[in-house]
Amino acid sequence: MTRIFSIYLNDLRNIFRNSAAAIIIIGLACLPSLYAWFNIKASWDPYGQTSSLAIAVANNDEGAELRGTPLKIGDEIIASLKENKNIGWVFVDEKDALAGVKHGEYYASITIPADFSAKMATVLTDNAQQAELDYAVNEKINAVAPKIAQKGASGIIEEVRSTFVKTANETIFRIFNQIGLELEENQPAIEQVRNTIFKLEALIPQIDEAVALAATDMNKSKKIVAAVQSELPKAAQLAKDGEAFTKQLAVFFKQSSTVLGTAGPLIKQDLQLLLQTANAIEELTAILQDTSVDPEAVKSALVLAQQRLTSASQVTGGTIALLESLNATAEGKPLSSTIDRLKQVNSRFQQQLTLVQQISSAIDKGEKPAQSLVDRLSSLSKESSSILADILNRYDDEILPSVTQAVNNAKQAAEKSGALLTAANENMPSAIQIVNDAAKGLEAGSKELVKIQQGLPAAEQRIKDFAKRIRELEKEGNLNELIDLLKNDAEREGAFFAEPVILKENRLYPIPNYGSAMSPFFTTLSLWVGALLLVSLLTVDVHHSESTYKSYHIYFGRYLTFLTIALVQSLLVTIGDIWLLKAYVADKAAFIGFGLVLSAVFMLIVYTLVSVFDNVGKAMAIVLLVLQLAGSGGTFPIQVTSPFFQAIHPFLPFTYAISMMREAVGGILWDIVVRDLIALAVFAGISLLIGLALKKWINPFTTKMLEKAKKSGLIH
Repeated sequence: MTRIFSIYLNDLRNIFRNSAAAIIIIGLACLPSLYAWFNIKASWDPYGQTSSLAIAVANNDEGAELRGTPLKIGDEIIASLKENKNIGWVFVDEKDALAGVKHGEYYASITIPADFSAKMATVLTDNAQQAELDYAVNEKINAVAPKIAQKGASGIIEEVRSTFVKTANETIFRIFNQIGLELEENQPAIEQVRNTIFKLEALIPQIDEAVALAATDMNKSKKIVAAVQSELPKAAQLAKDGEAFTKQLAVFFKQSSTVLGTAGPLIKQDLQLLLQTANAIEELTAILQDTSVDPEAVKSALVLAQQRLTSASQVTGGTIALLESLNATAEGKPLSSTIDRLKQVNSRFQQQLTLVQQISSAIDKGEKPAQSLVDRLSSLSKESSSILADILNRYDDEILPSVTQAVNNAKQAAEKSGALLTAANENMPSAIQIVNDAAKGLEAGSKELVKIQQGLPAAEQRIKDFAKRIRELEKEGNLNELIDLLKNDAEREGAFFAEPVILKENRLYPIPNYGSAMSPFFTTLSLWVGALLLVSLLTVDVHHSESTYKSYHIYFGRYLTFLTIALVQSLLVTIGDIWLLKAYVADKAAFIGFGLVLSAVFMLIVYTLVSVFDNVGKAMAIVLLVLQLAGSGGTFPIQVTSPFFQAIHPFLPFTYAISMMREAVGGILWDIVVRDLIALAVFAGISLLIGLALKKWINPFTTKMLEKAKKSGLIH
């Protein structure tokens, strides 16, 4: 040990005594810091500067109509992009856009074709066509810019989808609502006709009695007939008004037959979107544990989650009300079990909304949400997903036929109502004529009484048949149920379909910027580069009194010198990352300590290679550096690299070094740190084994090779 420390202390004295050597050593200690700091600062926030990334947009859309509603999606896209400051949108014509992309003025261009809105409007026709956006990109300008531009184009498509779904669904539900309002407005007239028919039916026995007693009690019969005659004009007027209304009602149902036919698919679409919402909330629980997500993004996602859960709860309630109305018109109430299960889903949505509000409140206070809240949210979302998935699995075979039956019953009820009103108007003149004839018969005497008695049964039967058909119609569903079925909140339903699902992000280990996230990689890389610089400019051999030292004396003694400088390099790099660059580090002491460990291990590996293999060892250290740049997963996930790098990944020091530094930056899990320390200890042990076992035997050969190489005049 004395000889080892004598080499080390002598090196320190020589450094302090020789100013030139001291300056070189200081430079070697500082260079790795500059390497790390410049790279970290350069990559501090590249994705926050995309607003200067020029992408051309050309709008050729000529517009269209959807069910009478003007549709100009191209103009809506342009208006939305003008509010979007994330990318540098430039609005030009198509010719300038393509020319600019070719010459590198724009990284990409997006052209909205002339028939864009027209194709979107075909969604409610038998020949639906997909609309297209023409996207052109110049990939030779930059490798990353086309990917960012493609994300911008994808964002436009998503905006169009959301806007169009909202517009289309609002149109459909507005038609439903209009029909319901018209029926509700004319409901008193319809019910008055119904009451009049029943009143006439109730008067039939009195009419029969009056005719039967006419021969013996003419005056009494005249009074009864007079009473009937006083009521018949009112009934005739009501029947005439009812006929006019039924014609208008028939037009409404004829125009809306397609809309009524879509009730079943719309309910299924509601259920599918509710299932997506439940699945998104389930995925949200995993995001809540990801601390790498920006807290502001988490807050924004929580606000959107509250809005979506509120909307989902409202739509679930609307779907339940719709199904209850349909269930009332269907035989055997086949939708009761589905309604009960949807009520369970609605209850769980409301509970999830409460949990999201509690989590949001905790995050607003700077607290970490309680795990019990996240677990409860996960449990409720899974239960909701399970129930909705079961309903959808049974929808086509069990639920849809019942919905279709109920819708058909409603349509048939409306048709029967119209037919009854028409029949009433057609039969009313006959009834009036019969009653008038009865009055004339009473006036004319007994001769006409026989004719009246012959005509009355037919009129009575017509009135009874009409009343019977009205009662049958009411058994299938009354007018109030039909009105409730058709009336909807068009804006609320359309808004839900426009954005039924949100992504709620949960950052388990939040790191505020890209530069801080990359600091483990660049810090680790700079420490290895620092070790390479040391072995490149400083000698690993002891030239004075070399014969008095054994190989292991030289190996350990000179290593202590290299280690001292390497530790200074590490302190400068890690402390500078924290206090000079202001990089985010969760555990600053651990970050500095881990850096010292890495410097010691890296220096031992590189020093051993050069100490044993001389210049060949330097080349080996450089090759190892090159392999580690791609094979350590420092920049891209190792899973996206080639099979070769995935295969060598577990056997590289950088793999465990970067992992350990990431723990200090994001938040320490000690089981990972222990694993990394063990792996680095194994690398250090292998290096010591090579240095102690091979240095004595290989150095003579490397010395001879070096002397021979120097004779070439090319190698020093």
